[in-house]
Amino acid sequence: MGEPYIALILALDLGVVRSLCNQVADADLPEASPQTLSVWQADPKWLGPLTRYAELTGNTMDTQVLGPSILREIHYRLLLSPIGGMLRRMMTADSHANRIAKAIQMLRNEFRTSISMAELADWAGMSTSSFHTHFKAFTSTTPLQYQKDFCLIAARTLLVQDGRSVTDTAYAVGYESPTHFSRDYSKKFGLPPSLEGGQTD
Repeated sequence: MGEPYIALILALDLGVVRSLCNQVADADLPEASPQTLSVWQADPKWLGPLTRYAELTGNTMDTQVLGPSILREIHYRLLLSPIGGMLRRMMTADSHANRIAKAIQMLRNEFRTSISMAELADWAGMSTSSFHTHFKAFTSTTPLQYQKDFCLIAARTLLVQDGRSVTDTAYAVGYESPTHFSRDYSKKFGLPPSLEGGQTD
């Protein structure tokens, strides 16, 4: 096996993003080239505050006093980066990006249930055809595939971190058939869920 994949996930505070967007509104910022959710090379200007923020772990007072200002700097650096245009578009109340972001949040919250394209489009305030077009432009995938991928990622957490059984995990993330779940899981991650460290059924 190769080296383990290690990632740091930082949830953005949309209130901070919105506040900063107002502050940089008059700045001469170029439109970002990425039009979808994408991978981008980390800039040293991001890594500095991220490292300082991670170093606060375990010190409650430092986290309370210094954490908010460091987080604000991280948000600021992202807004001015090549992918900042995407964040700025999301803050426009009636933008397509904002509407798709609402639908994505619904998919993440309700990934265990079946949601039709029409329901998602209605939630986003768009026609079904327009929603599908803009969703794929924004995420490079379809709503159905996005929901399935998110579901399988959640399943991997249950298997690896919580030690749940394959059958229990399949039902927990919304699958009706453990066999179907195992097939989708193997296709996405390259190995069956039974080899991911979960309990034996």
